Amino acid sequence: MQLYNTLTRRKEPFNPLEKGKVKMYVCGPTVYDFFHIGNARSFINADFVHRYFRYLGLEVKFIMNLTDVDDKIIKKSNEEGAGFSAIAKKYSDAFHEDIRKLKILPATIYPAATAHMADIIAMIEKLVEKGFAYNVEGNVFYDISKFTGYGKLSGKNTEELEAGSRVEVNSEKKNPLDFSLWKKAKEGEPYWESPWGKGRPGWHIECSAMSCKHLGKTFDIHAGGSDLIFPHHENEIAQSEAANGKPFANYWLHFGFLNIDSEKMSKSLGNFFTTRDILQKFQAETLRFFYAQTHYASPLNFTAEALEAADSGRLKIDNLFFRLEELAKDALPDDSLFREEYARFEEAMNDDINTPKALAVVFDAVKDINRHLAESNTATAYLASAKKFIQHTAGDVLAVLGEAKKEAGLESKLIELLIQLRLEARKEKNFALSDKIRDRLKEIGVILEDGKDKTSYKIV
Repeated sequence: MQLYNTLTRRKEPFNPLEKGKVKMYVCGPTVYDFFHIGNARSFINADFVHRYFRYLGLEVKFIMNLTDVDDKIIKKSNEEGAGFSAIAKKYSDAFHEDIRKLKILPATIYPAATAHMADIIAMIEKLVEKGFAYNVEGNVFYDISKFTGYGKLSGKNTEELEAGSRVEVNSEKKNPLDFSLWKKAKEGEPYWESPWGKGRPGWHIECSAMSCKHLGKTFDIHAGGSDLIFPHHENEIAQSEAANGKPFANYWLHFGFLNIDSEKMSKSLGNFFTTRDILQKFQAETLRFFYAQTHYASPLNFTAEALEAADSGRLKIDNLFFRLEELAKDALPDDSLFREEYARFEEAMNDDINTPKALAVVFDAVKDINRHLAESNTATAYLASAKKFIQHTAGDVLAVLGEAKKEAGLESKLIELLIQLRLEARKEKNFALSDKIRDRLKEIGVILEDGKDKTSYKIV
């Protein structure tokens, strides 16, 4: 298996620290609002990775943090007239509800910053003791000049980073790129006691402390959106490696940007969509399918038309699967079948989680299976094996397989009923009606094939 590692800027063989086990950390949301479809893309792409590791039989310890104290949460608290903890709980609960709807596998742990304050303070203390951080009247900053590897993730030196970023201007800092580890409390804001007085942590230190707590000083994979490479992930490396004296994460995966109708998503442009907005109109499986059509690292343009097309494409898999469920029933699969298809699917996923190629393998199989179904006397072992292949790939790994079994079964029965009505029309020499049924079914993607003894159909 090969993964593109942002840290080394090349594909590398994936070798976990411990054979058969994977430790993976993904940056989760700041819980001040319902998460948007750009966040959803990152969470779903991380889920593709998580699911594929499990498909391979690996034991995965998957950590996704929740930032539950932050400037944005405090601002929302003031806007809604509720305590910051009430805001954080409201949107944490909403986050868990939404990722369940998106069929995202639950993380092993969802650590929250406020529950790890002792770990955060201890790491800051260590950085101060080692000379990597300095205190200015209750504000503690990381001194980037003391960490020689600063910029290695983004591949830029400090001059380039300073010129290309929007850094907070603060006269207390030694260097404009120095960043907050601990923020002195302001009136009306939440705070915790610390060696530097009352305050709260900076954003970056939370992830360093929580990943170390739950995965150790060095772990396998750190993942998140491309927008987090700098400064967030760069700063995580600086903090963690300075505090612990060991490499932080061995592999860094970054998920591409999402644009809306070729423009950056923003509330001011009126093109901002939460995941909940989309799930009111489309099934979660359709959103997953749409994201799977593009490699996780590539930018993606989101349009209503593209989502409609994804919905149509995904339903072809659904329709076949539920038809196979009816036909195969209790038949046992033959494990000698579909070996080539499994090999091609795994080859695609082993190539840096290439979900577009993996989907193409599934669709090639769908075409072949439909062709077999159009032939008479298809063996039940083949049908059961076909069903198993789609379940393992489109279901277990990509999770794009719908769950509306009753409706899909009804759809299949309606098609069979129309075929029967057409046969009766032909017997009565009502060829106009017979042709009309055939043509209308063709318009919705159902192709009838008249054999000697029966009429079969395939969905294209």
